Amino acid sequence: MNASRAKAPAVQQAFVLHHYDWSETSLVLDLFTREQGRLAVVAKGAKRPYSQLRAVLLPFQRIQVGLSRPAKGEAAAEVSTLRSAEWVGGHTLPAGAALFSAYYLNELLLKFLARQDPHPALFEAYAQTLARLDEPALRAFELRLLAEVGLLPDLSLSGTRQTPLELERLYTISPETGVLAAEAENPAALRGASLVQLQAALLHGSPAALHQACEGAPAQALRAALRGLLQYHLGHKPLRTRQVLLDVQKLME
Repeated sequence: MNASRAKAPAVQQAFVLHHYDWSETSLVLDLFTREQGRLAVVAKGAKRPYSQLRAVLLPFQRIQVGLSRPAKGEAAAEVSTLRSAEWVGGHTLPAGAALFSAYYLNELLLKFLARQDPHPALFEAYAQTLARLDEPALRAFELRLLAEVGLLPDLSLSGTRQTPLELERLYTISPETGVLAAEAENPAALRGASLVQLQAALLHGSPAALHQACEGAPAQALRAALRGLLQYHLGHKPLRTRQVLLDVQKLME
């Protein structure tokens, strides 16, 4: 039996990733919880005008929830029922480009995480990234997510021979074979020194160290390398938040 399916704690911390209508008065929430990972949860009465849940079930805010399993036949076996929810602190809602970045994080979690598969370290990384939605923070989150779900190769070793990288040589990250030598004209080419530093920061586990390593890498090349990895594993469907941001930028040109 999967450990994630063990008895749930009485209360647990969570973020609302997405919601949609379930009935005239209720919602189905996609929660990212620290202890159980992604969960589908029915919030009964949450749409009523005077429901106390309306002011709590907001995106990008850390909340504490109490959940119960639905009665047999009441809902799908994978869906829990929300018993309580309260705000436990957080930051103001992001605005402008930062808002698109925050929704981008949510879409990544929805696409890459299986239900009821806990990732407590990724939960904390998500919370910390929401407080600092700059370029290095986004790249650090992408790296942490890919590593957590087993889709990131060892960045300190060449993919073909698994030998240490040459620090001054250029490399790219192949989703199938790992780190490979690259030419200077490759937009996703990174020096071995940058990749080694990123791997060391991932192994260290410190968000500050990973942010610093991402800050020290060439921004455009790191963004291109990680987007190539993400897109490969997503298939042909683009991330909607990224496409919306591109469309908005074109309108503003």
